[in-house]
Amino acid sequence: MKKLALAVGTLALLATGAQAQDKLVVSTWGGNWKEGVQIVGDEFTKRTGVEVEYITGGTLDRLAKAKVARDNPESDLINTTAHVGYLYHSDGLMEKLDYSKIPNADALYPMAKRSDYTVSDYVYVYTPAFRTDQMPEGFKIDSWEVLWDESMKGKLGLPDFDPSHIIIAATKLAGVTPEEWEQVTDKLIALKPNIKAFYQSDATSQNLMRTGETPVQVLLNINGYHLEKLDMPVKIEVPKEGAVVGLDVWGINAGSKKKELAEQFLNIALEPEILAKLCNFHKCSPMSPDAKLDPEIAALPGIFTSAEQIEKEAIILDDKTYATLLPQWKVWFTENMMY
Repeated sequence: MKKLALAVGTLALLATGAQAQDKLVVSTWGGNWKEGVQIVGDEFTKRTGVEVEYITGGTLDRLAKAKVARDNPESDLINTTAHVGYLYHSDGLMEKLDYSKIPNADALYPMAKRSDYTVSDYVYVYTPAFRTDQMPEGFKIDSWEVLWDESMKGKLGLPDFDPSHIIIAATKLAGVTPEEWEQVTDKLIALKPNIKAFYQSDATSQNLMRTGETPVQVLLNINGYHLEKLDMPVKIEVPKEGAVVGLDVWGINAGSKKKELAEQFLNIALEPEILAKLCNFHKCSPMSPDAKLDPEIAALPGIFTSAEQIEKEAIILDDKTYATLLPQWKVWFTENMMY
């Protein structure tokens, strides 16, 4: 019996060791986004002994690859935008989350649980910003309506890859829902004289702002903070109607053989201390009221630190609606606004 017990114990140790040597594969973006995920990955490895491997790429490129590899997924965890997360799980590419195995999710803001398949760890915003040295003294963008003012003629820069922010803002100003966006097409076309250029990437956005070609932009708040760090006189505004929120989410790949490890990773990712560390790094808003940001980060415009602030300052679209409408918006915007 002792020999049998010893043999069983040895096998158990070997199994534990094998798991420790195993890798958890995470699909995410490159650059600073990967560095942020590594904050979680390093803590996960420290606690479990399991190494994390990162597969990086663009949002839609990774979705396309996941569809091709659905019978043999190359990753265990998916980090993507919320509306693209909807595309993953509606196509059967994500496992249903067992939130009982991810208890830290229960302490998040209710909006963090995007679905039975995806959970958000932080949010960011798209909002107006401007060069203070190239606009009149006292200038401010306290409403999205300011972007339509005649004084904005030939000054505005917008992203060409996602027209949702300005379309959602236009529906908000008109008092209609995003689903009723066709009611604001005339208003959007009226904005054309004010648009100087469209930017294709964060680098292009920064260059257009640096040169002053577009001293006013609708941009990602994180990029605006980066410009400020470069000592560029840029002011980020949150209009009274709110800033348009973007959410990143986590999901577990359908067919992953490491679901338990993936759940451990997610639970660590959603700890208040880890969320604070991540959001101090990115300068974004954690989805936990218990995540305490550095005071200078918490004070930045577009950073949310309470449910009340989110309710007041955030414009949030549900993921299914966003995923359904965005292709229509892109086609209309390209045909009617960019040419």
